Amino acid sequence: IHKANALHKMSEVIGISKEEMVAFGDGFNDLSMIQYAGLGVAMGNAKDVVKENADFIAKTNDEDGIVEVLEKFVLD
Repeated sequence: IHKANALHKMSEVIGISKEEMVAFGDGFNDLSMIQYAGLGVAMGNAKDVVKENADFIAKTNDEDGIVEVLEKFVLD
């Protein structure tokens, strides 16, 4: 099971496209989700392979990286 599959199913239920999704992750298990979403975000403490596949690298969780991304890409 990949997290991308869950995003796909969720997109069907709530009626949004993958281009409208933002996915955050830091580990190998998040890789498919980050690649699937319209905006794949690796946290600053993410594994290198996750960062290499992300569209954006945010600050770490301890540095409010999710808030940084929401302000930059969603609320702006």
